[in-house]
Amino acid sequence: MLLNIFQELFTWIMLLIILLNISQRKYPRTEKKRKATILLAVDFLVVYTILALLAALSLPMWLGWIAVAAGIVLPIVLHRQFWPFRMHCSKCGKRLDYSHIIGYDENLCQDCYFDAHPDEKRIEEEKNKTKEEKLEESFTKADKVDDINWDEWEPTERCVLTYVTDNGRILLINKKRGLGKGYINAPGGHIEIEETKKEAAIRETKEETGLDVDNLEERGTLYFQFKDGMRMIGYVFFTSTWSGTLIDECDETKPFWIDISSLDYSAMWEDDKLWLPVALSGKKFSGYFIFDDLTMIDSKVVEEEDDEPIIELDENP
Repeated sequence: MLLNIFQELFTWIMLLIILLNISQRKYPRTEKKRKATILLAVDFLVVYTILALLAALSLPMWLGWIAVAAGIVLPIVLHRQFWPFRMHCSKCGKRLDYSHIIGYDENLCQDCYFDAHPDEKRIEEEKNKTKEEKLEESFTKADKVDDINWDEWEPTERCVLTYVTDNGRILLINKKRGLGKGYINAPGGHIEIEETKKEAAIRETKEETGLDVDNLEERGTLYFQFKDGMRMIGYVFFTSTWSGTLIDECDETKPFWIDISSLDYSAMWEDDKLWLPVALSGKKFSGYFIFDDLTMIDSKVVEEEDDEPIIELDENP
């Protein structure tokens, strides 16, 4: 009777143990648990073999019960080797999922394991990063303009600058708040959704100076990569066609006219001195810059040939 029970169970139990052992192979750090499944299979096979021999030799079956008892007691005594499986994390008590029950010898949940092995957490996070995340990281880590793949670079901010000139004078603003607070700059700001860059240039100039401008000429494109992750593209416009009355100031700016010959580049963004003289000479250009907050890390200004268009990204996000 005892042998018949083992015969009925033998095939299914052995098949279950084999499948369990095979499934464990796809999980790392599972040597102890894979060894445990082999020990369980050997233990069951030895007991079954003893029962079969007893039946073949017509020996008393009470000896079989002793073999079964030994087959049960041995795994209990050597439970660390035979049964290293746990249902809950040995550190925080969180219920483990199937993969961590049959695999991963530490019996730790993923969070506790990564807390104990920060290097492996970093490797896993790196492996799971998307292409976009890896690209963004490459942009923020770059210290040289030439280290950035500008073909795959996309701005997070789109802005305009408008320089209004009048008989040797140029219209500038003192920035009173926001990015570049305290610097001298040209009127400008963000391009709104469904707004073209030229429309944005006209609107921002009106809001910040009170003047209406027309006949805008685009002379340059500025690409800014900031270490905090912001990526800004700026379109530079020039015009000498304007009307209206200059306002004294607004919440954001204080506009003023100044002779072009008196420009103080030390009061402007660091990049201005590299490209603004080019733009003032009437040439078109593209400028590439890396900034850490307000400090310029690297730069590159390329003057465009007369028959070459300025490199542009889509006007609207």
